Amino acid sequence: MTPNYTIHDIQDGLQKKEFSAEEIFGHYQKKIGKENKKLNAYLSTMDYGLWTMDYGKPLAGVPCAIKDNILIDGTICTAGSKILKNYISAYDATVIKKLKLAGVQFLGKTNLDEFAMGTSTENSAFGPTKNPHDISRVPGGSSGGSAAAVAADLAVFALGSDTGGSIRQPASFCGVVGLKPTYGRVSRHGLIALASSLDQIGPLTKNIEDAALVLNAICGHDNFDSTTSKNSTPDFTKKLDKDIKGLKVGVPKEFFGDGLSSEVAEKAKIAISKLESMGCKIEEITLPNFEYALATYYIIVPSEAS
Repeated sequence: MTPNYTIHDIQDGLQKKEFSAEEIFGHYQKKIGKENKKLNAYLSTMDYGLWTMDYGKPLAGVPCAIKDNILIDGTICTAGSKILKNYISAYDATVIKKLKLAGVQFLGKTNLDEFAMGTSTENSAFGPTKNPHDISRVPGGSSGGSAAAVAADLAVFALGSDTGGSIRQPASFCGVVGLKPTYGRVSRHGLIALASSLDQIGPLTKNIEDAALVLNAICGHDNFDSTTSKNSTPDFTKKLDKDIKGLKVGVPKEFFGDGLSSEVAEKAKIAISKLESMGCKIEEITLPNFEYALATYYIIVPSEAS
């Protein structure tokens, strides 16, 4: 069975000289060449980057995928639309600059619902992406290409963008970790926007540690995005092993209403029980304005997208 590499696995292999950064990049290129026709996770692929790598950095040599609404200088960025099929980015998004400084290697650009407006990655002008666990099913959206690439180990991690669930929902559908950072934590400069007051760029990874490592690399204030926070950014890996005994966890009762799959509800309850067994204080809470959330979203997003 082909290894399902995490960031730690790549770093460990590089340090032990089990493979070079170029060799592991080539390994992923070959996998993409074999499997992408079936999944359509990638819209385009890239060559090995020749920027200097500091092997002391946690992401050095790690091959990743980028949602095709995030600009990489000199490469086509379609946002899933034929309107932009020949658009070549004139600069790097801030998150791309940060990943280059961290030594990351870019495998290519991933599929998405056109202009990131969708929840299934069926609405791309370049065809739908398939769920790698069952190609008869959707991977979720709009970052479905990124989620599918990570789930199929066609990338070690990927970046997506999230307006109203576009990282978190496909991560759930594909069984990977998806994180929408707090608004202002990560720069949106170089992101083809859907709704600027809601959009955030974030990681899709194979485990929580990798999500923390990627967030470490991409977060921080940016003079090109006035909405980014000027607060200092912590090392998100520092609390991964912290005891969570006494932590208060709110469970909104509205999340367990009509329309929720019984299987999903059961899995959520198992997770809640696990947290409780680890010493967390579980409290049922209510969100009184929850019923207005979707309607509000459908007012804000089309207004800003237009």
